[in-house]
Amino acid sequence: SLPAASGLAEMGAHWIHGPSPGNPVFCLASQYGLLGPEAALEENQQAEAGGHPPLPSVTYSSSGRVLSPKAVSEARDLFYALLASTRAFQGSKEPPAPSVGQYLRAEIARRVPTMAGGVEDARRLQLAVLAACLKLECCISGTHSMDLVALEPFGEYVSLPGLDCTFPGGYSSLSERLLSALPEGTVLLNKPVRTIQWQGSFREEGDDSRDFPVRVECEDGDAFLADHVIVTVPLGFLKERHQEFFQPPLPERKVEAIRRLGFGTNNKIFLEFEQPFWEPEQQLLEVVWEDESPLEEPSADLEANWFKKLIGFVVLQPPEQHGHVLCGFIAGKESEHMETLSDAEVLGAMTHLLRRLTGNPSLPAPRGVLRSRWHSAPYTRGSYSYVAVGSSGDDIDVLAQPLPEDPQDGRPLQLLFAGEATHRTFYSTTHGALLSGWREAERLNHLLQPPIPR
Repeated sequence: SLPAASGLAEMGAHWIHGPSPGNPVFCLASQYGLLGPEAALEENQQAEAGGHPPLPSVTYSSSGRVLSPKAVSEARDLFYALLASTRAFQGSKEPPAPSVGQYLRAEIARRVPTMAGGVEDARRLQLAVLAACLKLECCISGTHSMDLVALEPFGEYVSLPGLDCTFPGGYSSLSERLLSALPEGTVLLNKPVRTIQWQGSFREEGDDSRDFPVRVECEDGDAFLADHVIVTVPLGFLKERHQEFFQPPLPERKVEAIRRLGFGTNNKIFLEFEQPFWEPEQQLLEVVWEDESPLEEPSADLEANWFKKLIGFVVLQPPEQHGHVLCGFIAGKESEHMETLSDAEVLGAMTHLLRRLTGNPSLPAPRGVLRSRWHSAPYTRGSYSYVAVGSSGDDIDVLAQPLPEDPQDGRPLQLLFAGEATHRTFYSTTHGALLSGWREAERLNHLLQPPIPR
């Protein structure tokens, strides 16, 4: 008999993007023996996925038919060729458009000419698939629309080689291993911070022997004095709360960078089924709305159409571990609207959607739904960062700069900044977050142990 499914669902980070030797998350996970056997295969580490999982998939259309793999891959290949061509504008003084979305639309309009006669259907379908590709790109960039993502710096983001893989024991198996190396009681949980006071002079009760420039006050009233604090809160939280979170407030340059950089929402919707309606080899069920085109404005009615932003469903593998579970991905305003709905409303919309896509009006409803709500979460307010129109990679570096800025300051590095939004080439990833933390730890090590003069 099969073991009972563990019901593991990743509410946050899902994949190791680019599991290869250049990825520190992959290296740690390998070292700790946390990965499955496929992840270790040489050919999987060398595969160039370009950040897009090439999963065996089936593409359902809104008219309830399965689309021809050939038609889908032709349109998709065009899309990825166009996406790759955006790299040419890095450093360009006059990019052809301010945003990735506007550039792609102009190119699509140029390359997918209006055709007469029976070929018109093929063109409609090609445009529908391209519209679906744009939605997937919104999930990858964590944005509402690719029109918000700046074209010129877009190519600075680096994808590592390797076929994206997951942690059989969940992403938390990595943090648990890292945590187990620390002395008991080092990490305090459930202690949200209210304010970080810096450039101050604080003393421990009854100890006048030394004072500290930093005081971290928690929402429960507890306070911690320090010489240095590494701030890794999400950019979404900083956007909303930096004013009262830091006392004194951050310098204008830093505030501008926080304001300009993009931060959006990408959510997951898990659906569990008694029995799968998909084939065992299918790993991704994609959704294409046949009446959509990147050259036309989508409907603004979130209430009625939010679920059309869903890119499809990843099948969680293996079913022995997860049960029969699909994980849908949805980004942007539609994703934020989904967070305001009840479980029953989301389940109803998903049941309706899957019946429509499969052309099977009696498809059994999922037996359960579970979803992330990263926008409503008060300490995240979204998922991850992107370089928005009006912003540049320089803003990422400004965000990463420690404070105080004055090199003459007698108490340097009071505030240090880490997290995915502070890594110029790996923003939006766990490996970017990890490297940024190591970077700041290294900065403090250098301060505390000056290099030995040769």
